Amino acid sequence: MKHEIIIAGFGGQGVLSMGKILAYSGLMEGKEVSWMPSYGPEQRGGTANVTVILSDERISSPVLNEFDIVVVLNQPSMDKFESKVKKGGMLIYDSYGIHQPTQRKDIKVFKVDAMDAATEMQNGKAFNMIVLGALLKIEQLVKLENVIEGLKKSLPERHHKLIPMNEAAIQKGMDIVVEV
Repeated sequence: MKHEIIIAGFGGQGVLSMGKILAYSGLMEGKEVSWMPSYGPEQRGGTANVTVILSDERISSPVLNEFDIVVVLNQPSMDKFESKVKKGGMLIYDSYGIHQPTQRKDIKVFKVDAMDAATEMQNGKAFNMIVLGALLKIEQLVKLENVIEGLKKSLPERHHKLIPMNEAAIQKGMDIVVEV
């Protein structure tokens, strides 16, 4: 089984971190993994996306023109990547950042109110984990316990005290994602 995924948004939304956690989780499960970030020089506020490929077999190239799963967190990313979802694939979006949802009927579309949920949790930094939880609810890409281990590997040790909050955010995303 192979999953070709792109996660796209603004810098500072945790796009690259989500991809890194997925990649670490896949490695822990013995999968072949490709993690390819792309971002502007701004770091925060500029565009950012990450391509992640998780596969049971060797990955021939990390460069893709179409994706099985596209996660978009802002309108510019929707505009750029909605057409790149393979027919029968999935598009996941945060309702807060999207003003014109897709009109495609040949894909599955899911909405997660991640920004609203992060505000409700009183922690804006939980946003990306809520989105990740939604993704994992829709498609069991990796095991949840490996995602938590991936968090430990990607967070500096001084931030490990935030792992329970991140776990709660992942669960929140799993609870609130809906098919459109």
